[in-house]
Order: sequence, then C-alpha cells, then structure tokens
Amino acid sequence: MFLANRRNLGVLALGAASVLALAGCGSSAASKSSASSDGSSSDTLVMAAVPSENATALKASFAPVVKLLEKETGKKIVFQSATNYAAVIEGQRAGKIQIANYGPFSYVQAKTSGVKITPVAAGVETKGAKPGYQSYGIVKTGSPIKDLKGFAGKKVCFVDPNSTSGYLYPHAGLLEAGVDPNKAVTPVMAGGHDASVLAVKSGQCDAGFAEDVMVDKLLIEKGQLKKGDITTVWKSPVIPGSPVAISDDLPADLKQKIANAFQSMANVDYLKAHGFCSGSGKCTVDDAGDWGFTKVSDSDYDGVRKVCDVTKDKQCVKP
Repeated sequence: MFLANRRNLGVLALGAASVLALAGCGSSAASKSSASSDGSSSDTLVMAAVPSENATALKASFAPVVKLLEKETGKKIVFQSATNYAAVIEGQRAGKIQIANYGPFSYVQAKTSGVKITPVAAGVETKGAKPGYQSYGIVKTGSPIKDLKGFAGKKVCFVDPNSTSGYLYPHAGLLEAGVDPNKAVTPVMAGGHDASVLAVKSGQCDAGFAEDVMVDKLLIEKGQLKKGDITTVWKSPVIPGSPVAISDDLPADLKQKIANAFQSMANVDYLKAHGFCSGSGKCTVDDAGDWGFTKVSDSDYDGVRKVCDVTKDKQCVKP
C-alpha cells in the first residue's frame, strides 16, 4: 500500500550545462567581496529555488522575502533561477548557493548525496497550518482515462526526475495501481509544474502529474487555465512541505538570522505590515501562494525516504 505521509523534453540532457551555468552565476555574485567559495565572508548571498513555473514568475514571487533577508542579514541577496532541480542541488554542493528552496524529494536527494545543509522552514498555506501538499494525477476533461490504471500505454507528463509531487509520489501511485512507471508509460519531462498541466490541457500529453496548487489555484489566477479544463483522477497522500535549507558552512550567527527571518517574519502579515510588499499587487512569500513559513527539521522528511524505499527509484540512491 502506498505510504501516507507538495514541485520539457530534453531537460535531463541540459542538466549538466544548467548546473554549470547556475554555479557560474552564483560564483560571480558570491565572490565579489569574498575569497571564500561558500560565501561565508561575502557581502552577497545567493538564493535559489527549484523550478515550478517560469523563471520570471518564480523570482517575482520570492521578491518580498529577498528584501526581508537583506534587511535581517545586512547582505545583498541574489535570487538565482535554475532550469532544473539538479542545478540547485549541485549549486549548493559547490558552495555557489547558500539558501535554497527545495522540493521534499530534491532536499532528501541533496542530503543523501552529501550536501551539507540544514532545513529551517517550509511554506504553509495559512497561519498555524502544518506544511504539506499533494500530487495530482490529471487528464484533460473529457478524457476516457478515469484513474491511474488508465495511464498505462499513454504519454504521461512528469515534472522532473528530482520532483516530489511531479515524479516520486506519482511513481509510487502508479506502482500501487499496477502500472510500471518505467515500462508501461511514455514519460515526458515537462520541466515545471505549470508546463506539465498546460501540456495535458493542450493534448501534448494524455495525462500528467503536478502539485495541487498549480491545478487548483495558480494557473487559474493567471488566466492560463479555466475551472473545468482539467480533471483530477488521483490525489497522493499528504507530502511534507517544501523546505528552505541553508548551507552548514555559513557562520552560526548568520544561519540563525536567516532561520529567524523565515520562521518568524517571512509571512504575508509581517511583510505587509513592515513595507516589504509594495503597491497594490499581491504579497507573496513563494511560488505556491503560501501565507508564510514555519519551522521544520530533517526528520519531517522521513516519509519521503519511506516512499523511496517503496519505489526503489534510482533517483533515491546515493551516487
């Protein structure tokens, strides 16, 4: 039984190049006033997030939090967009990224592969809520596919091999339904949750997977999707929230300032009250439309590790 306990073709081929590109950008920013590759004595810190939508929208959604971190740390924060999940993992491993917003699976992968990081917070939809979300299995409305068994023999959009709700949990769900995700479907890596949903809508994929908020809220708010365009035929168990992890190599006092900012101040209420959200636009803390962040620890992601045990997916194995 699937264990209980939320983030384009050719994307894998571009993985190595994107890692180098991101690491290079991070190095340029983080080394302007520092001789240390981990950025610990630099006036600049690099923050990155795994891609769930297009790079411009991703950067804009984190802008108020970036302003907050600059005030609390006294450092310039450069937000670096990544083309895939591996770029964030390898950028932080190389010391070119000091603050990273991972998906649960990519965080576990980073830890398993030896990246020295500590999770400090995860997004929550409402104040006081527990961090968590779901993966959706989706089809275009009117499709004859009614459940995951119907995905067999079809072209199926996943997000990225390092995505929790766009790959790992879907693999476990397909296995539970008796569908071998490695043999019984034709996989398409869309590169982002928005791209996966839109590919299903357009008919490029017969079915697909994406995080719940992308289907239920974000694309509808942007006018790229209408209610009724997509039908959800499967929902995963609750997945632990996407963590923000900071590099262990940073000085202790700086790590504490960053942790405190996320856990106590990086929420819509505080950001609005203290002028970090300007104009009449929507105040955001991340790309998921969350209210803010709450404290998490490494043990909160043991459920992801258990799903890895179920799927035996090669992405789960330490290289």
